[in-house]
Amino acid sequence: MKNNVYKIVLLVVGLILFTAALYIYRPNQNKLTRVTVVGDSQTKIAPDTALITFSVVTQNSQALNAQQENARKSEAVKTAVEAIAANAKPEIKTSDYNLSPEQDYSSKRLPKIIGYEVKNTVTVSINDLTQVGAVIDAATKAGANSVAGIAFILRENSPAQGDALALATRRAMAKAEAIAQSLNGKIVRVVETHEGGMQNLPQNPNSDSYAMMNSNMMSATSSHTTPVQAGSLNVRSQVLLVVEVEVNK
Repeated sequence: MKNNVYKIVLLVVGLILFTAALYIYRPNQNKLTRVTVVGDSQTKIAPDTALITFSVVTQNSQALNAQQENARKSEAVKTAVEAIAANAKPEIKTSDYNLSPEQDYSSKRLPKIIGYEVKNTVTVSINDLTQVGAVIDAATKAGANSVAGIAFILRENSPAQGDALALATRRAMAKAEAIAQSLNGKIVRVVETHEGGMQNLPQNPNSDSYAMMNSNMMSATSSHTTPVQAGSLNVRSQVLLVVEVEVNK
């Protein structure tokens, strides 16, 4: 009986000593925390694509005649643009088409339809910016009589877009590493990434310079090409990173 009690006492003491040893010599458990940072980059980059929007506007007392004349001129404009910009890989698409009656409101009675107007608006995309003026001139000579505007952009697969995004990512990671060091820790892994970008176009298609081009270019008889300067784009890229940081106790 005494031997059994003695064994139980030894067992209890052994368990207590074992538990104390585990507590004293337990492995160092570091704390994991998540940090969210944002990296920005803003650079001036030359555009690689021009978007030119112009319209063919026709009027006639008969709707069908206005449509037919517009179709003929629009086809001529398309052919002229494709010919002048053959090496610039032009992409031509219809952006708007409108047939509307012209009404006389001079009478006190109900307005009277006196004719019809057809407006066919197309947007031309080219990758050779030196051909912008030539495209405008060719379209005008072929029958386009309204220029809505010009926009210079970067294509989504442009290497410049990737460079700006990479710079924003490096800046975000540098912020994360600085935070980790201030916490006496290190980055274990990147949990999430979110990216975005924004282009600020330097010209406004509704500015006075475009209005002047729209009104004066149609009556020009000179053989000179319309001068158009692309300038540069202010491209801003932004990257959001969520990283896991191991903080030493």
